[in-house]
Amino acid sequence: MFKSKRKGIIILAALTVAVLLGAGAYIREAYTVRTVYVEGNVHYTEDEIKAFVMKGLLGDNSLYLSFKYKNRGLEGIPFVDVIDVDILSPDTVKIIVYEKTLTGYVKCLDTYVYFDRDGYVVESSSVRTVGVPQVTGLEFDHIITGEILPVKNPEIFKRILNITMLLQKYSLTADKIHFNPSGEVTLYFQEVEVALGNEAATLEDKLMLLPEFLSKLEGRNGILQMQVYDVSGGKYTFKPE
Repeated sequence: MFKSKRKGIIILAALTVAVLLGAGAYIREAYTVRTVYVEGNVHYTEDEIKAFVMKGLLGDNSLYLSFKYKNRGLEGIPFVDVIDVDILSPDTVKIIVYEKTLTGYVKCLDTYVYFDRDGYVVESSSVRTVGVPQVTGLEFDHIITGEILPVKNPEIFKRILNITMLLQKYSLTADKIHFNPSGEVTLYFQEVEVALGNEAATLEDKLMLLPEFLSKLEGRNGILQMQVYDVSGGKYTFKPE
C-alpha cells in the first residue's frame, strides 16, 4: 500500500510538472512578441525604445513586459519619465513613452542643460533636442540635476513657461528666448529676431500676429521691433541686417 501511494505521488508530481511545462511552453509561444507599436517618443527612435525595453531573458514576452513596465521609469535613460507596455493581443504590444517635460535649456560649454516648467534641471546632454528653445540671459553659478537652476529671480521660470505655452498655442517654434538685464524679451526664429519688450499684458496679442509676420519675413535677416503693442492693427518696423 505504501508503494502504491508513493507511486501515485510520483505520477501526480510528474503530471503536475508536465502541465506546468506545457503551460509554460504555451505561454512562451503564444505571448512571444511579434509586433510592437511605439508612441510618445520624441528623443529616441522606435528601434531605440524597443532596445531599451525588450532586453533580457524574457524581453520578448508580452506578459512579462506588461508587468515589468507598468508605470515604471527607465533608469539611466535621459528624458524618459515613465514607460507603459499595453498588451493589444498575445503577440502584439504597444509601448507608451512618457517623456520628461522640457521647457527650455541653457548651454554650458558643449553641454545642453534642460529644465522643466518650475526650473528644475531635468537632464544634461551633449545632444540638442529639436523644439526646445535655448534660454539666454539667465545668471547662475552652478547646476545640479534634480534641483532648481539657481537664478537670481526664480519668477523668471513663470515667464518662460508662459512664453513657451503661447508659442505652442500659435504653432511657433523659437530657437532662442533671450532676457536682457532689464527683463525685455527677444525671440529668435532662424535669422529673424523679434524684440517683444517686457509688456506682459500684451504678450499674447503680439505672438498672435507672429505667424503671419514670420511667413512674410522667411529667408530674411533682421529685427522685428514689437516692443510696444500697436492697437491699430499690428504695424511694426522690421530692420534688415
